[in-house]
Amino acid sequence: MNSLMALVIACALATYVWRALGAAISGRVRAEGPLFTWLGCVAYAMLAGLVARIVIMPLGTLEATALWQRLGAAAIALVVYFLLTRKNLFVGVLTGGVAIVGLYLL
Repeated sequence: MNSLMALVIACALATYVWRALGAAISGRVRAEGPLFTWLGCVAYAMLAGLVARIVIMPLGTLEATALWQRLGAAAIALVVYFLLTRKNLFVGVLTGGVAIVGLYLL
């Protein structure tokens, strides 16, 4: 029981130390500054890499679909997201899901 309590305390400290540090310096950091611009770019790059990995080299159930079906569904979702709904994420993702199922059933 002592090791479990030590683990819980260590995890709580690891979490709350960073939260406290963030709260302490949040007033002095500009959200429009170069650091946050860079962090935003890195986050978008990681997300784009993950999506590309899922589309090009899928695992699990998505592996049963052909590459052209995955690319077609992604293209349809992007067209709906950027051109038709003026960047409505919910509708874009929903359209991509419906498109992959529809293309798979062809």
